[in-house]
Amino acid sequence: MTRRTNRFRFPIRVAVAAMAVLLTACSAETAQRSGETVPTGGSSMSPTGAPRLSGTLPDDPVRMVLPASGAETRWTQGLDVFVEQVSRTATASCAREHSIALPEQAPLAFIRFLELPDLDFIARHGTSASAVVPTPAPGPATARAAAPAELRRCGAEGKAAARALRDYYAPLQQQWFSELVSLRHNPATVRALRTLPDCFARHGIRARDENGFFALADTLMQTAAPSDLPRVERELGLAYATCMRPVEAVREPARERLRTSFLTDHAGEIRALRRILVPALRRAEELHDVRLVFPVP
Repeated sequence: MTRRTNRFRFPIRVAVAAMAVLLTACSAETAQRSGETVPTGGSSMSPTGAPRLSGTLPDDPVRMVLPASGAETRWTQGLDVFVEQVSRTATASCAREHSIALPEQAPLAFIRFLELPDLDFIARHGTSASAVVPTPAPGPATARAAAPAELRRCGAEGKAAARALRDYYAPLQQQWFSELVSLRHNPATVRALRTLPDCFARHGIRARDENGFFALADTLMQTAAPSDLPRVERELGLAYATCMRPVEAVREPARERLRTSFLTDHAGEIRALRRILVPALRRAEELHDVRLVFPVP
């Protein structure tokens, strides 16, 4: 069995790095087109079934671009993956047009945000399980090796397709993730985080803080026997979600208040985002034949 590692990232780093992600393969084309929530054949470790996919957008795109809770980051993860899929699809289209072969790429995956933990997802599926990202149907095989200039040209087309979407939201999103840094030193948050070591200890986990927990979790999952891995995954997820709920009970309202102020301070940009983002994503779906989907528990 393949060893599992925790699929988390820091939002500030992601925003600056244009949200690079890793991916795994599957196909759910029919259900994606209808927006149906479907099983994805994800981790067999989940005690309650595999994570699923949904095509349902939030009632306000602000919740997808400027998440204030772990649950809202499911939309953010889907947006990240969608933009990367558009980039790869545009690159592949260019390659087919010029009958050149592209190098292998790492598969994409939905990567959760460490500072906005999705506790319901983690409690249900564990610390590392993720819904499987569907891949577009492959095009015809190409045989001719590409020259470096051809690869650069097709790569540039893919980057341009992604940039055309990111330009609608990424600058605003980067500012939002930067704003979240201010909450790290909020006195109520600091007090809540101090409860973690004792809570972890009650679950048999020796960790001084959240980072220590994940370092230990990675070690345990890397060294567990294959037959024990489902149990280890489940126990770690339940322990983490249980211990972090008091922390999130403090942080989520603080993030909501911060977002309310942020929306006021960026009212013009928010109006534009609400007007143009979803239509732009729908146009990209049709143009590149890629579906916008989101992980759900």
